[in-house]
Amino acid sequence: MGLLEDQWGRVANDLRLSLIDKCNLRCTYCMPAEGLDWLGKNELLSASEAVRIADIGVRLLGIREVRFTGGEPLVRADLANIIGDLRGLHPDLPMSITTNGIGLEKKIDKLVDAGLNRINVSLDTVCPETFAKITRRDRLPHVLRGLEAAAAAGIHPIKINAVLMRGVNDDQAGELLDWSLRHGFQLRFIEQMPLDADHEWTRSGMVTAGEVRERISEDFELRPQSEPRGSAPAELWDVRPLAAQGSEEKADVLGQVGIIASVTEPFCEACSRTRVTADGKIRSCLFSHEETDLMAALRDGSSDEQIADIWRAAMWAKPKAHGQTKVGLGTPGFVQPDRSMSAIGG
Repeated sequence: MGLLEDQWGRVANDLRLSLIDKCNLRCTYCMPAEGLDWLGKNELLSASEAVRIADIGVRLLGIREVRFTGGEPLVRADLANIIGDLRGLHPDLPMSITTNGIGLEKKIDKLVDAGLNRINVSLDTVCPETFAKITRRDRLPHVLRGLEAAAAAGIHPIKINAVLMRGVNDDQAGELLDWSLRHGFQLRFIEQMPLDADHEWTRSGMVTAGEVRERISEDFELRPQSEPRGSAPAELWDVRPLAAQGSEEKADVLGQVGIIASVTEPFCEACSRTRVTADGKIRSCLFSHEETDLMAALRDGSSDEQIADIWRAAMWAKPKAHGQTKVGLGTPGFVQPDRSMSAIGG
């Protein structure tokens, strides 16, 4: 088996496969208020094409897990069919979705029956007013009901992805962590990245991982986990009650929190991800300016082996870091990709 190696010695085995560019929220750090020009139905990967891509990745290229993304993957009416068909081919493959949780309440049982293992839910606050300000939609109750249904369906772990924004929700880090711990969810704070469609991100304006730790430490004690991080994007911390800080006695661990510091503490040298967009383009790096077309090969009669060769060649050219030859989001010389996060897939 020829793996998805790159010229810097990394091997990609984690596929992020976007199924649609549409979303039913308008988060300020991702999409403009009026939305974007959506892909036409024939421009999107069909269900069978999405399954074929994932199958080729697993069978011929060493992919070990698949996460379906968007846009919002729950918008795809055939999501359960895609998961079910891939599960039929690969019974032990870890499969997850990244979702905003809207509609999950009604769909989770069918998704679990199809073979879904895990979910990541984007949720930046549990304050209704702040949620409406960030997402430009008043739909927090829908998200919370979706999370409750996922837990009832036995999904584990359930991860919460949160972005803190200065002057918007950066004073709510402790509240969100407390809520996540009480509900048994695994919270991940993600540094805001320059992938917004409005191109308003600035490095000086973002909330850094160091600041996130400071905010959390106002309410909890954090101790770094000792287990090797591997290629995981999140650095994990054990969370203990603040009253235990400085005590010789070991207080009970309340849970864990992860911090993904893509900007200030980058982890590109350990990146194991490969992405395919909803219109069938390989993105070897989240911040790439180049894409490789798989859609044409999917539709012109190319064999699975030929498609695998295209994929390998694309990944061999993967940039060293942040879409360039060095790390440095927002530093001189960095150019933000044309596609926003919703059009790439997280």
